[in-house]
Amino acid sequence: MEEGCCLSSMVDHGSVESHRYFLARRTLLEMLRDRGYAVDAAEIDRSLADFRAWWEEKPDLEHLAFSSHLLSDSSKEVHAIFCGTDPVKLATIRDIYSRFSKENLSRLIVVLQSKMTSKAREAIKDISKFKIETFQITDLLVNITKHVLMPRHDVLTTEEKDNLLKKYSVEDKQLPRMLETDAIARYYGLEKGTVVKVSYDGELTGSHVTYRCVL
Repeated sequence: MEEGCCLSSMVDHGSVESHRYFLARRTLLEMLRDRGYAVDAAEIDRSLADFRAWWEEKPDLEHLAFSSHLLSDSSKEVHAIFCGTDPVKLATIRDIYSRFSKENLSRLIVVLQSKMTSKAREAIKDISKFKIETFQITDLLVNITKHVLMPRHDVLTTEEKDNLLKKYSVEDKQLPRMLETDAIARYYGLEKGTVVKVSYDGELTGSHVTYRCVL
């Protein structure tokens, strides 16, 4: 009987939906913290049980949205929202833009739960007032930077990049490449021309450092 109770306590009796929202939202918070945004540690450390109690008080997607600003520049604000399970069409993107067009945002992160049409993707590229990033919710269920096989990534400042290129007498385009679509580049929201220091320390890779430029 005691063994059965122990096993029962390990079973997640909550909904799959709430668990997915919990994981995705936590990864988003960690991602923005790692980008240098102001994020409350208590929000990241919130347990699944606490999240479910908070979520069920107001179970709608607006409840999951949040804003933050860069610690180094409070004028640069980001807002994160979750879309529903319906396909994301051009009208959806127009509606999202109209909701935030008057706000002083530098970046908007949209979490998707279904496919986005080609017209909707093109519309995102045409929006110039602020940058829109999209992530599928399935991409946020695990924080890729915490994977045991993932090397450490440190984003170089402009000064650090200039010193690196001067030290080795190279141009950034001569460095190993990292595409903007790379999972790490997307996690850190890296722009073209950004240089990342990659530190390896494992049995298979050994200990060494390399640099990659986002292109």
